[in-house]
Amino acid sequence: MSTPEFLDLPPGVRRTDLSLSYGPVAALRALPTSGGTELSPAVLVHGFTGSKEDFIALLQSLAQAGREVVAIDLPGTYRSPGLETLTPPPGVRLPDYRLSSLGEVVSEVLDQVGDGGPVHLVGHSFGGLVSREAALVDRSPLGSLTLMCSGPGAMSGAAATRTRNLIAAVSMNPTSERLRELWDELFEAEAHRRSSRPEIVDFLRDRLLSSSAVGLLRMAEDLLGARDRVDELVEVDIPKLVLYGENDDAWPTSEQDEMAVRLGARRLVIPGAGHSPNVEAPETTSSALTAFWNETESVGRR
Repeated sequence: MSTPEFLDLPPGVRRTDLSLSYGPVAALRALPTSGGTELSPAVLVHGFTGSKEDFIALLQSLAQAGREVVAIDLPGTYRSPGLETLTPPPGVRLPDYRLSSLGEVVSEVLDQVGDGGPVHLVGHSFGGLVSREAALVDRSPLGSLTLMCSGPGAMSGAAATRTRNLIAAVSMNPTSERLRELWDELFEAEAHRRSSRPEIVDFLRDRLLSSSAVGLLRMAEDLLGARDRVDELVEVDIPKLVLYGENDDAWPTSEQDEMAVRLGARRLVIPGAGHSPNVEAPETTSSALTAFWNETESVGRR
């Protein structure tokens, strides 16, 4: 559960919706407070039980470099409506909550944000698995791919145990009522451990209860069942970055190091951070992403 330190939107950041072929996706859109957006835009994809607000601390500084930055809520997460509530236009296939389908959704976001040009894509944790799927969609106009605190396949270790427990708790009754019970039984105490600020705890409650229980269940299943697609991703000829906090405990850091080697990707460790460097070390993370993006664009201009 990534927990933002604050919720007030910085200057240049606004809430918006992206109208995709099947329905809306909620987003935070950041633009420079001065100057233009001459650099390639970026799209940020959150992890399991997260949302676009996980990136609030990054958005202004990333945009100030001279680019548009868009953080989205995946379908069925927080302010993006659950797919089971939508009726798509005639002839349009409604996506589901599986990785491949979510990758198609992100690919459509890339098309819209980039308007046919290259876009930098960042996926955090489960969002890294989704972003990998988007990168493997032929039409995705990618400028680069960053896998932040993500892995080559299924999650393992203590984080996987917590996810299995969530599946067991939701699978027999994937409803909003069951999520409300789980908040009272489990998540509220964890939320108070993560933040002493009432408005943050209220946000975490609202985020969980506004999300689709079916969506959380399917995403959890894929988080534990994702297959290793690194060899396929190697064939996607774009700059890649593997970035994680030095204390990340979701995928083993050794596993992420090996993934970087297999991908031929740059590897960057954020000192003092854990599984959410976007929250725990936003200035360092923002500087690292901006430097990486600027370098890839300068190479492309040569």
